[in-house]
Amino acid sequence: MRQKKKWKFNLPNFIIGTVILLFTIACVLPLLLTVIISFTDETAIMRDGYRFFPAQWSVEAYRLIFTTGSSVVRGYMISTFVTVVGSITAVLITAMAAYTLSNKNVVYRGALGLFFFIPLVFAPGIVPWFLINTALGLRDNILALIIPSLLFNAFNLFLVRNYMSSLPDSLRESAKIDGANDAVIAFRIYFPLCVPVLATILLFYGLGYWNDWWNAIMLVDDPNLYPIQFLLLQLRSRITMIRELQFLGGAVQATPPAESLTMATAVITIGPIVALYPFLQRYYVKGLVVGSVKG
Repeated sequence: MRQKKKWKFNLPNFIIGTVILLFTIACVLPLLLTVIISFTDETAIMRDGYRFFPAQWSVEAYRLIFTTGSSVVRGYMISTFVTVVGSITAVLITAMAAYTLSNKNVVYRGALGLFFFIPLVFAPGIVPWFLINTALGLRDNILALIIPSLLFNAFNLFLVRNYMSSLPDSLRESAKIDGANDAVIAFRIYFPLCVPVLATILLFYGLGYWNDWWNAIMLVDDPNLYPIQFLLLQLRSRITMIRELQFLGGAVQATPPAESLTMATAVITIGPIVALYPFLQRYYVKGLVVGSVKG
């Protein structure tokens, strides 16, 4: 009969566990408060402020958001489309470029790597960026929300390149002997082996597209093409303006559920990211660590 091990107090593990627990609570509580405020009646918020146990609950904010023809629903659909199409395309472009840079048979691949590295250090500036997008016709169309962010991030490129460089060259050489070309080697051998790092940059690109509002401000004037993040920014600005005007004019009339509406929009905004991350978490750490230290 096996003897049970006696539990022994370990001070270092206790301290580390306590710190992790406190950090987790500090991260979860603001998110929980945001959800609670989104279901709180506006009068209760104005009277009591933000509370974890509000005096009065309400779904008025969500009713306004999901009203038929609501701009928030339309912006949500646009952001979803842009994020899915943009992220998948950006990952594909990054993976193909990384395969080229990791291929030792490519001439001047070091110079190509330097060409991609320079924009990572020196930003081109807003004016050239705007002029180039305008010249390409990226104004007031859905492509204006995808293509400007489609050019892969150099950090993601080198992350994938380092991961591919850690794979044995014998894979490519044996495939070449069997008559496979670079396209077959990349899509049938290298990309399936690089799923962890590709899932990692997919999360990076997805976060970037989903949280993007800059392209909408600079390149889009059509309200029907506004993404959810830009609408959230507009919503907050309008609420602030209404409050300031009411304060200056001494108005006491009822106002829309400003705070709860803002929080409800924030909850809807972060929903897809929170739902997606658990599926990519097992790839995230492995792809980030291996891709950053090998090569």
